[in-house]
Amino acid sequence: MSENSETFEVPKQPESAKEIVHKLATAMFKGAIWWTLGTIAVAVVVAGVLVGANGVYGALAGGAVACLSSVATLVLMRQTAGISTNMLLIAVLGGFAVKMIILLVALTALGGIEALHRNSLAFTLLATILVTATAEVFAFQRTKVPTIIPASKDTDPANDAG
Repeated sequence: MSENSETFEVPKQPESAKEIVHKLATAMFKGAIWWTLGTIAVAVVVAGVLVGANGVYGALAGGAVACLSSVATLVLMRQTAGISTNMLLIAVLGGFAVKMIILLVALTALGGIEALHRNSLAFTLLATILVTATAEVFAFQRTKVPTIIPASKDTDPANDAG
């Protein structure tokens, strides 16, 4: 071997799927938090100027519901990390359906409260969810993790044939 062989680094073992999903969820949270809070702050100011105190309360309520929705997505990511693909698809679709139903119920329930301006609540919720989802996508794209995780040698069917 030549003298240069000592400069090569030993390749790092690939991370497990669970570690990768946890890393992505953390990066998505960090990438979206300031954009989310900024969107809520702008909505509160605009609603306060255009509508008054009821607009501020509506915007705060819409922002809070949107934040809970985003956190629910990240919690679902963490809880389903490492499960089989079929179960993951069921969990994601079920989580999405449950989240949409909860958002509909929350909007219906909060929209009936007179202290909350209904349009401020709805527009803040919509804007916050769109901005947060976009920021999470950009954070996902910037995170350096493999999107295809090769199967380990222990789970390779060719090794089972003997």
